[in-house]
Formats: sequence, C-alpha cells, structure tokens
Amino acid sequence: MPARTNAYNLVNRTFEDGGLEEVCVREQVSLLAYSPLGQGYLTGKYRNGALPAGSRKELFDRLQRYEGPPADRAIESYLVLAEQLGVDPSQLAIKFCDTRHFMGSTIIGATSMEQLKICIDAFDLDWTDDMETAVNTLHTEQPSPCP
Repeated sequence: MPARTNAYNLVNRTFEDGGLEEVCVREQVSLLAYSPLGQGYLTGKYRNGALPAGSRKELFDRLQRYEGPPADRAIESYLVLAEQLGVDPSQLAIKFCDTRHFMGSTIIGATSMEQLKICIDAFDLDWTDDMETAVNTLHTEQPSPCP
C-alpha cells in the first residue's frame, strides 16, 4: 500500500482535519506519521520553559510551531491528561497515533535506550474508550494548534 508522510500528533491533527484522511482512506494510502511526540514537547521535557542540555530546542532552536500560548495550553492539557490517566505522556502520544485507522506506521526516535524503551512500550499500552473520548474532547476544545 502506498504511503504519505506527514507530521501528525496530538497537537497537529491537520491530516484528518484538512481532508487528507478521507482521501487517503478512499485511495488506500496509509499515513507514516512522523513527530508523534511533537518534537519532544509532548514528552513534557520542555514543560514550564525547561531547556534540557542537548535537546533539539537547545541545539537548533527551530521548534517554533510548538511554542506560543495556544500551543502551550494544548500541550499542557495533554500532559495533565497523561498524569490523570496514570500513563507516560510519551506513551499516550505514541499510542494515540498507533490507534488511528489510517496509520501505516508511527515513526519514533530516541537518543537514549531509556527513551527507546518508553517509545517501544507505548505500543503495548491498552487504548481505552475513556482515552479516546478525553483526547477527542481536548482536540475539539483546541484543534491542531501546532500545524
């Protein structure tokens, strides 16, 4: 099956919002989603203005799509949701992508073995109806603030 590559994550769902989902499903083209962690913002590592040494933000300072008041509010809401659900925020973000019916594969990346384990373990997370409802409620309140 052919594939299309797009950034896709909890705060960038323009693939489905803009009609690409419908066309790709109809034409049997799957999505290979990159940046399921929103360049690291959905992990919580940049929470409250943190700037970890060696992070992409510190090294390259080109992550502006994930910055600004709308992005900050949305990202924080997903981090809080992960806390409420008792799951790692990285795993929530990755499993969300993995559960989309149009997804061919979710591209993950890690700079440490610990990060890789968290990412891989996300695929074993049980995605519940409550998770789906909560994620969609947040998306309805703040649709794709980081296109």
